[in-house]
Amino acid sequence: MVFAAGLGMRMRPLTETVPKPLIKVGGKPMIDHLLDRFAAAGLGTAIVNVHHLADRIEAHLAGRSAPRIVISDERDRLLDQGGAIKKALPLLGDAPFFLCNTDAFWVEGAKPNLERLAAAWNPEEMDVLLLVAATATSSGVDWPGDFVMDGFGRLAKREERRVAPFVYTGVGIIKPELFADAPDGPFRLLPYFLNAAEHGRLHGLRLDGIWLHVGTPQAIDDAERLIARSVL
Repeated sequence: MVFAAGLGMRMRPLTETVPKPLIKVGGKPMIDHLLDRFAAAGLGTAIVNVHHLADRIEAHLAGRSAPRIVISDERDRLLDQGGAIKKALPLLGDAPFFLCNTDAFWVEGAKPNLERLAAAWNPEEMDVLLLVAATATSSGVDWPGDFVMDGFGRLAKREERRVAPFVYTGVGIIKPELFADAPDGPFRLLPYFLNAAEHGRLHGLRLDGIWLHVGTPQAIDDAERLIARSVL
């Protein structure tokens, strides 16, 4: 499930005319960086939700075959990430699935992180597995982190007025049954993460590489400088 419907408010003025997923970083639209990595990992189908400048995104993705693209149309009503999953459940099926923000961008380490994430998934112990990165060494992080992690890989919410060592990269694996009884309409995804954390079933895998949060126009320049250094 690729979340491509948002308004991209922090990326304005660029997103007034270009949907955030199509903004280029390193010479390629952000959504293509992500979909190329999922294709390399063997993913067969990507459900992509659309709302803001939806026609532009659909036209851009029309020629892609790997992964196969299925559009979840939210033109009439933006559903937020939780609501987007609920709407797309008939398309997603019964198995755990990847979820991905379109500004989830990273310089890869020794082994592809999507393969590492899939290998780490354990449905007996986990309802949600998130790819997390070090707060201190990630690019574009302008908040005090998201999670702490124990020795078993379980995540817990950052305490108020504390800096947490890990940030959520925008990529994870989640069970569809968590949303079976969810209401239709807009609702957030974060409460599902936090509920899993309270039951010890929210786990994290530390990213191998450097995470680049590309959420603002300034962050594009920062990311491209890091990308340029990484290929030297």
